[in-house]
Amino acid sequence: MILVRYKASLFMSRKPKKGYFVRGQFVAEGSELDLELKAELKGTDGLSRTDRKKDSDDRQDLGVELLSLRHELLERLNTQGHITDQLREALSEARRITNFEGKRRQMQFVGKLMRKLSEASLEAVKDALNEQRMGSTKDTLALHLAESWRERLMAEDTALHTWLQEFPATDSQQLRALVRQARKDDATTRADIAKGLLPRQSRSYREIFQLIKEQMNLADDAMHTPEDEAESYKP
Repeated sequence: MILVRYKASLFMSRKPKKGYFVRGQFVAEGSELDLELKAELKGTDGLSRTDRKKDSDDRQDLGVELLSLRHELLERLNTQGHITDQLREALSEARRITNFEGKRRQMQFVGKLMRKLSEASLEAVKDALNEQRMGSTKDTLALHLAESWRERLMAEDTALHTWLQEFPATDSQQLRALVRQARKDDATTRADIAKGLLPRQSRSYREIFQLIKEQMNLADDAMHTPEDEAESYKP
C-alpha cells in the first residue's frame, strides 16, 4: 500500500509538458517541430533548423567574399539599395582591422547584417561577385593572348603581316624595329645561356608586349562605343 502511494505521488509530481496538438500529434513547446511550425506561420517556407543554419552560414561566407569586391561594384550595390550604408561601413571597417579576434568579431557583425538582406539583394551580390570573377578571367586571357602574339612575332616572319591586318592602327615601323632588335637580343641571350649565365629579358622584348597590349585595348575600346554602353544601361 505504501509502495502504491509512493508511485502515485511520483506520477502526480511530474509537471505536464507545455504544448499543443496539430493533426492529432502533440507538439512540445521549444521542440524542433514547434520551431518549424512557427517558422512556417511567419512565412519562412517551413525551413528546418538545419536549413536555417545553412542559410546563415552561406550568408556569412558571402559577406567574407564581399571584402574582396571592387569599390565601384560595391558602390553600385549600395546605390541600387542592395547593400545598406551600415553594411558597407562594416565591410570597410573589417578591411582595416588586422587583429585576428577583432576581425572575427567584425565579420560576425557583417554576417548579422547579411542575414537581413532580401533574396533579391543576395542575388545582386552574387551577380556582382561573378562579374568581378569574369573580369579577372578576361584579363588573364588577354595577357595570355598578348604573350602568344609576341612569341609569334619573334618566331615567324609572316606574323607581322597577320598582326597588321588585325590591328591596322599599329605603328608598323616601330613594331618592325622592336621585333628586329628583340631577335638580336634573343640571340645574345641564347649565347649567354649556353655559357651557363641566367637568361635576361631585353628591353625590346618587353616593349613588344606593351605595344601589343595597348593595341588590343584600343581595339577592345573601339568595339564598345559610348552609345553601346548607354544602350546596355537603359532601364
